[in-house]
Amino acid sequence: MVLLSITGLFKMLLIIIGITVLLRFIGRIMIAKRSLDEQNKHQASERDREEAFRRSKENLGKTTISKIGKSRMNDGNFVDFEEVE
Repeated sequence: MVLLSITGLFKMLLIIIGITVLLRFIGRIMIAKRSLDEQNKHQASERDREEAFRRSKENLGKTTISKIGKSRMNDGNFVDFEEVE
């Protein structure tokens, strides 16, 4: 009877150790994936920033005129003048 309980104890310890190792491995994989995603997001934002900087240097000194459509004038946000009393 003592032999059966010792083998059961070793089996239980091996299962617990195996589950712990498996959970640590899955955790490491998830951390690495999150790190890669953050790195890709950072690189994309860096590329966007560099592209905006390049466009701003390219358009330095140029003037652009944008027209306001009639639909935007009717929104009430467009003010021609304001009377002051």
